Amino acid sequence: MFHFSHPVFLWLLLLLPLAALLKGKRGQVAAVRIPSVENTRSGGKRPKSTPGRILKSLEMLALASLIIALARPQFVRGNTEVEASGVDILLSIDVSGSMEAMDFAVDGERANRLEAVKNVVKDFIKERPNDRIGLVAFAGRPYLVSPLTLDHDWLEKRLDSINIGQVEDGTAIGSAIASSVNHLRDQDAKSRMVVLLTDGMNNSGKANPLTAAEAAKALGIKVYTIGAGTRGEAPIPMKDAFGRTQMRMAKVDIDEATLTDVAKATGGRYFRATDTDSLGNIYDEINQLETTTRTMKRYQNADELFAWALVPGLALLGVAMGLGETVWRRLP
Repeated sequence: MFHFSHPVFLWLLLLLPLAALLKGKRGQVAAVRIPSVENTRSGGKRPKSTPGRILKSLEMLALASLIIALARPQFVRGNTEVEASGVDILLSIDVSGSMEAMDFAVDGERANRLEAVKNVVKDFIKERPNDRIGLVAFAGRPYLVSPLTLDHDWLEKRLDSINIGQVEDGTAIGSAIASSVNHLRDQDAKSRMVVLLTDGMNNSGKANPLTAAEAAKALGIKVYTIGAGTRGEAPIPMKDAFGRTQMRMAKVDIDEATLTDVAKATGGRYFRATDTDSLGNIYDEINQLETTTRTMKRYQNADELFAWALVPGLALLGVAMGLGETVWRRLP
């Protein structure tokens, strides 16, 4: 990166046009005194000669170069290394059919639960730049969307790629916990946790949620659970016999007792999100509960470039002074 170490000196460049103007008006000291200017008036109307203009231009260029040298131009080469915080997080997100319920909002517009979750999770990811974060989605079975990574730009793209209907429908909470724990078990991070979000009850998969929680506890992995959805009923888009999409109210049924027991067994917490704001607050609270310390190492190496301005400036100044001692000194 090119920059000036002392850029304040560059303000002096603004004085050069003023100096040139004042010097042009002042002119040179008179060499001959005459009693009247009548006979020299016409001579004063002659434009300056080319040699005179060249001398003044050389002087101005020399001063400009010297000012730039004072500003100390540099070319800085460096890099910043960010060390991982030592916290590994596996985000587990429900993508079952019920996540189509339109009881959340994004940017003031009604949105389904999955779109709202994506939006909030992106903010959560941005708040933890030094954590390795992975992503598991689940419906009737879990599947890995992204392994643990520090490349959060790529992680966000993978998050955008998940949609409802990519696997068979259902809500395999126990299998999702087991899968998430399995992706964390061999990691040597100082802290490991699962953040699982669902809007239903465990009705698929081969693992019991509480059994999976015991396995997480044995491995020292915390599980934070989030139940998403309004209480009572929520509008869900459904197609009628003619293929038209209509909104129908459906009962919201979340097994809060099991989600609470899972979180308590592992040292985590259970949260309930009934709208987008509360969902965002939950992820913010989890972020505060699991704080990390950022470690950075910065290296810089600067190449000084002032000589590239100093040498030409001195050379131009020398040329101007040399020419001023020749026949050009008498030229206007």
